[in-house]
Amino acid sequence: MTSRLPFRVRIAAALAAAGCAVLLGAPAADAHSVLVSSTPAKDAAVATSPAEAALVFNEPVENQFTELAVLGPDGTSHWEAGPASVVDARVSAPLRPLGPAGVYTIRYRVTSADGHPVSGSVPFRLTVAGPEQAVPAAAVPAAAGAASPGGDGSMPLWPWITGGAVLLGTGFAVARRLSRANA
Repeated sequence: MTSRLPFRVRIAAALAAAGCAVLLGAPAADAHSVLVSSTPAKDAAVATSPAEAALVFNEPVENQFTELAVLGPDGTSHWEAGPASVVDARVSAPLRPLGPAGVYTIRYRVTSADGHPVSGSVPFRLTVAGPEQAVPAAAVPAAAGAASPGGDGSMPLWPWITGGAVLLGTGFAVARRLSRANA
C-alpha cells in the first residue's frame, strides 16, 4: 500500500513526531546543588559569635540571585554584616557579633549550575549571649534582585507540555503547507 501524501510531507510529519517524543520523553534534570557543609555546622552549639556564616555545596553555584541571611532567635532580626559572596562552591557572609543566646538560623537561596534555585536553612545555637542587640529586619538592606528563600526549587511540568504542543503544532502546519504546495 502506498501513501497518498508526498514524500516531503511524510518526512516533515516524522520529524515533528520525533521532536515531540524527545521533548515529552526527556526526564527532568536532578543535578541540583546540594549543601555539603556549613560553618557553624548544622545544630552546632557555639559559645562565641562566629565571624562569618559559610556554606559549601557539592558543585559551584551561580553568583546571581544568591541570598544568605542569619536570623536571630526571634526569627526576624538579621545578623549579617554585609552581602553574601560566592567563590566557586562556597557562599559566605560576614556576621556582626551575635546577641542573645538561643537558636540562630542561616537561611540561604542559591542558583545551581543548571539554573535551578536551591534553598534551605541551617540552625545553630549560641550558648552564651553576645554584646549586640537585635537589628529589625527592615534595617538590613536586601540584595538587589535577590529572591527570598523558600520553595522546593523543582521544575514545573507545564513548560514541557507547552513546548511539545508548540512543536507538534509547528510540525502539522509545515506538513499541511507542504501538502498544499504539492497539490
